[in-house]
Amino acid sequence: MTFESDKPREFTLSSSQKMIGGVCGGVAEYFGWDVNIVRLATVAATVVTGGTVALIYLAALMLIPRR
Repeated sequence: MTFESDKPREFTLSSSQKMIGGVCGGVAEYFGWDVNIVRLATVAATVVTGGTVALIYLAALMLIPRR
């Protein structure tokens, strides 16, 4: 496995793929996934966990830096 650089990628909120805060967009950009899949997984996980994932989303919104 080769990497483009030795510098680690920065994890930030997305400024182009945001609906609410850009957390799902940031995750999708970081891992190279489709943002709609991440959003659907977040909604499904929120329903399954009874809202715990929504609290994690809010914490990530406050803690992850913006670009």
